[in-house]
Amino acid sequence: MARVAFLGLGVMGYPMAGHLAAAGHEVAVYNRTAAKAEDWGARHGGRSAPSPAEAAEGADLVMACVGNDDDLRAVCEGESGAFAGMAAGAVFVDHTTVSSMVTEEMAALAEPRGIAFVDAPVSGGQAGAENGQLVIMCGGPEEAYAKAEPVMAAYAKLSKRMGGTGAGQLTKMVNQICIAGLVQGLSEGLHFAEKAGLDGRAVVEVIGGGAAGSWQMMNRYQTMLDDEFDHGFAVDWMRKDLGICLATADRTGASLPVTALVDQFYKDVQKLGGARWDTSSLIKRLRAMG
Repeated sequence: MARVAFLGLGVMGYPMAGHLAAAGHEVAVYNRTAAKAEDWGARHGGRSAPSPAEAAEGADLVMACVGNDDDLRAVCEGESGAFAGMAAGAVFVDHTTVSSMVTEEMAALAEPRGIAFVDAPVSGGQAGAENGQLVIMCGGPEEAYAKAEPVMAAYAKLSKRMGGTGAGQLTKMVNQICIAGLVQGLSEGLHFAEKAGLDGRAVVEVIGGGAAGSWQMMNRYQTMLDDEFDHGFAVDWMRKDLGICLATADRTGASLPVTALVDQFYKDVQKLGGARWDTSSLIKRLRAMG
């Protein structure tokens, strides 16, 4: 068993840290809102710490799942940051979806301290975190990944090293690009079925087992038809991720016309009051248009 620190106890991090404790690892947690860390400690028997540095003291691995690039810098850097508390030979594992640039920046900051950095964004959403069924795409040194993989297994159904530093984040961008187009296509299909007077559930029963079938279709069509959008990955976070994808595409020369369009459709959803609706709420925009 490992000594682990977990930084960030949001809808993803809270259950992920819980799986680590349930697997028998010695877990210390930090959260910007201290009461949440204290609650986690009371529920799972782990130690809550007042700063990332204190949570990271003595840890073999430090996991983070925070909000964005600036949040990652905040938990890593400075006298109270995790790097200040970590010993040489420890591994920092970042589960946040951030830019590959900040990943490279933090990895470079960690290296002189003898700390290995693994970028390890996840897919599977809140349900995947709660059920321990996340998919983790990783970048970083092979040896560091080998240390992290058996610990991440507590909340992963699949984990794979995709290459060097930043490769995990780039792979997560591919994931979000694919999801954006799929959800828009699914929204248009269900909206078309509604307007044509078809039974949407019957339609999905027929087409879901064929070439049109997808995870998004089978896991989201019922709530989309029922106009329920309070169970998944929020629109605000999707726009943050798509912004990273589009900025990276500008640097690499990739063309993402559909992604750029769907990002603007999510902006329309935000204007409808859907900032915290899940990503399948693109159909709400179509319904609002008549």
